[in-house]
Amino acid sequence: MDARRTTVRDMRRANRAVLLTRIWLDGPLSRHELGQTTALSAASVSNLVGEMIAEGLVEEAGSVESDGGRPRVLLRVAPGHGYLVGADVGETRVQVELFDLSMTALAKAEYPIPGAEPDPDDVAAHLLHGLAAVTEQAGVDPAAVLGFGVAVSGTVERTVDAVVHAQTLGWDGVPLGAVLRAGTDVPIHVDNGAKTLGQAEMWFGAGRGARHAVIALVGSGVGACVVADGVGYRGAHSSAGEWGHTTIVYGGRPCRCGNRGCLEAYVGAEGVLDRFRQANRGRPAPGADEETAFGELLRSSSRTAARVLDETVGYLGAGVANLVNLFNPERVVLGGWAGLALGERHLPAIRAATARHALRQPYAQTSIELCRLGPDAVAMGAATLPMARLLGDGGGPGARLPGPRRTPAR
Repeated sequence: MDARRTTVRDMRRANRAVLLTRIWLDGPLSRHELGQTTALSAASVSNLVGEMIAEGLVEEAGSVESDGGRPRVLLRVAPGHGYLVGADVGETRVQVELFDLSMTALAKAEYPIPGAEPDPDDVAAHLLHGLAAVTEQAGVDPAAVLGFGVAVSGTVERTVDAVVHAQTLGWDGVPLGAVLRAGTDVPIHVDNGAKTLGQAEMWFGAGRGARHAVIALVGSGVGACVVADGVGYRGAHSSAGEWGHTTIVYGGRPCRCGNRGCLEAYVGAEGVLDRFRQANRGRPAPGADEETAFGELLRSSSRTAARVLDETVGYLGAGVANLVNLFNPERVVLGGWAGLALGERHLPAIRAATARHALRQPYAQTSIELCRLGPDAVAMGAATLPMARLLGDGGGPGARLPGPRRTPAR
């Protein structure tokens, strides 16, 4: 008897999850469209949508004409029913953003990170300060925040403590989730930055509609999110996608991870700038920080800069060709702040370099595109981590649904 009740409850939650996911990703949608795309009966759709409207989770959003009948009411997830916060812990800064449930950015805070190996406690302090700052900027009650998603470098153990192993940062077994939970009541979600970028681009950006894709992140570091048959591939212990630490030159340049010849040492922003400095007789590219210097290098008219960038495009093309040969994706999406900067100027050359190194047939079946969500896509993807929990629970009690609450903006 108890088992039967549990099964019915689980089925109802699963059906709510299906409807809520469709409304959020593809809405506004009518009840008729939901029935067609989910294969649920009209009665089930009507009952479950009615529940979510009564809870304030879903709301009506206008109407469209139907074929010969009454106009069909469109439905969407209520943007102000809760809020999401996402953070991108990069090599040079911590960026925190707050979004409503339509993924509209409402507030942002940034904190520079000095040094190549930031102290985890300092990073955690920046994250908590950023969480407080963006909720205050937007006038949002912290109790209305559904969750705080944090994107980091390296491998994240998918445990309660969210233990981070980031070799390039000098982090070995840092329980970042536990540290953050000690400073806030907001639910914490931690994942690798390339994977959060991949989720954002697959849901809203250049990966949308693809079943097999690789989203490549090129910033100071380099990583990738591999999507196979619509599902992110994580490997045995979530470390799949460390594309930046595949060997591109045997015995080559030293990498921050301690090995030699890694792709990151040749196409990551830090590696590119170091290669330019060496080629330029020890004179670095001008700029107060890495992003500024990288931009100056891209705009430079010097022969040295042109040669280094030409080599970078070649290395990047070879790295993308490895992804094409290994995973046979229908789409490769190039993102990250340095990847976007390179791609905006050199995408045709990157495609040509990939074609030179990839097998002809899989390359012919692949498109190479730029991320559409811009340099803040990692933080947006991090904010989708608590949203994924909400969707998976069908907006149920486990998803922390506080209802709309706002405090006056200061």
